[in-house]
Amino acid sequence: MTDPFFQPVSGMDLPRFAGIPSFMRLPVLTPDHPRYRDVQIGLVGVPWDSGTTNRPGPRHGPRQLRDASTMIRAENGATGMRPFELANCADLGDVGPNPADIPDSMARITAFYRDLRANGITPLTAGGDHLTSLPVLRALAADAPLGMVHFDSHTDLYHSYFGGMMYTHGTPFRRAVEEGLLDPERVVQIGIRGTNYDSEDSDFAKSVGIRIIRIEEFFVRGVNDVMAEARAIVGTAPTYLSYDIDFVDPTFAPGTGTPEVGGPDSYQALQVLRALDGLNIVGADLVEVSPPFDTSGSTAFLGASLMFEMLCVMAPGAAARGPAPS
Repeated sequence: MTDPFFQPVSGMDLPRFAGIPSFMRLPVLTPDHPRYRDVQIGLVGVPWDSGTTNRPGPRHGPRQLRDASTMIRAENGATGMRPFELANCADLGDVGPNPADIPDSMARITAFYRDLRANGITPLTAGGDHLTSLPVLRALAADAPLGMVHFDSHTDLYHSYFGGMMYTHGTPFRRAVEEGLLDPERVVQIGIRGTNYDSEDSDFAKSVGIRIIRIEEFFVRGVNDVMAEARAIVGTAPTYLSYDIDFVDPTFAPGTGTPEVGGPDSYQALQVLRALDGLNIVGADLVEVSPPFDTSGSTAFLGASLMFEMLCVMAPGAAARGPAPS
């Protein structure tokens, strides 16, 4: 039964340009709120980009994504899904990072997500740069490694940066495999392209069993065939979903720090998420939206739309798991 408390504010009741923006106009809850333990999907901002190696800016992503997401309505026009009626969703605010200390920020993020997990809340994260995924995985995969469907133009599997920096937005999934947070044989990376420093990342992927589907293969085979393989790789076991906005061609998503040409269009960006319906998704993120490079706001709106598509494929599983027991 639909809980009216967790319904977003309708544009029929308050214009979308009015009011304080929250993710998709949902209620904003803190852990001391009496309805906090009833939340099934928590939308969380991680305004942090200390792992960025070139053009910073994703620390401002969550605020811009919240504003853009006020345009999201209650029903998915393509699938008919009404996620807010299926699962109790709420904006749980931001994780407060330490912008001067990467290890401290990661510890703060992990602690925040451990609390979500303890309360039975499935997280949907707005980053932040892609290093954000690592401390989230440390919380969600504490008991057993997860599978992962990863949309990106980069593998983020490099060993280090400048010879010794182990924690950047180019290394999170190398660390996650090394730490036993991801089962590499249940990881698929889709959309990889662009120039490389060398083949270190792809060599590592081959050595541990990670499946890389480069953009050339993606376009030859098409969305349906590629996503059928992705579903087969992760199977029915718990799976994480990570979506870097630079998966999308910069014509459609210019507001990101490390764009790569030759990517999918915005419709294909939506299609790949719709193809994940029915998977056991225990957490997801949308990262690398960088407002300083998003002068029109189109990247943020695409990012918010992608988050809604994620919510649509996450809601059935989150509803079935139910809130944490009292």
